[in-house]
Amino acid sequence: MSQPLPKYKRIILKLSGEALREPGSRDNISPQIVHQIAEQIGEIHAMGVEIALVVGGGNIWRGQSASQRGMDRATADYMGMLATVMNGLALQSELEAIGVPTRVQTAIEMKNVAESFIRRRAMRHLELGRVVIFVAGTGNPFFSTDTTAALRANEMAAQVILKATKVDGVYDSDPKKNPDAKRFTTLTFGEALTRRLQVMDATAFSLCMDNKIPIIVFDMMQQSNIRDAVLGKPVGTIVTGD
Repeated sequence: MSQPLPKYKRIILKLSGEALREPGSRDNISPQIVHQIAEQIGEIHAMGVEIALVVGGGNIWRGQSASQRGMDRATADYMGMLATVMNGLALQSELEAIGVPTRVQTAIEMKNVAESFIRRRAMRHLELGRVVIFVAGTGNPFFSTDTTAALRANEMAAQVILKATKVDGVYDSDPKKNPDAKRFTTLTFGEALTRRLQVMDATAFSLCMDNKIPIIVFDMMQQSNIRDAVLGKPVGTIVTGD
């Protein structure tokens, strides 16, 4: 039986730092969850999909929250960038443990830990079948990892951003507060703006809209969702320019 063909050849997978933490656990990183994520990535890697990851650091440190408690915002954001490096290394370790070649590229130079981000080198890694993990955000304070995902998607000429979340798509209101909240299966960028839906932060959303990069928002905890999204099956909410 032939293997189904992926709809997307090159993707950016955006993972929140919280996705790496066991709910209710004191541990910032769950080896079990990281392994499960690695296996899902390994499955689509075996299909020939070129994969780049952008990972957040909210399971370890949130710069914006720290700044609201009185810390200098730039310093707090740099600390958050370092948290993403730890998450990236954890993902690299699990991916390579299951035989998936991986490179970590950081926007803040740290030669003994990861490669510095160089666009052409990252492109070459993808072409050679290596998973590339982008860490340390954009290297600048005041920008979110959503913005990093949008920026890297444009730089890498990715066909789609897969945004893994704790909910199964984009709703017209908070489904945790409103049991009658409606989930959208498809949205245009214009509709998302008109309805003021928080798909990504404003900077990231603008980058995707201007360059017509679709965004698929889906529930990370459903084991087959990454695979299904890559195959073009209906998963979560897709935001497009159509």
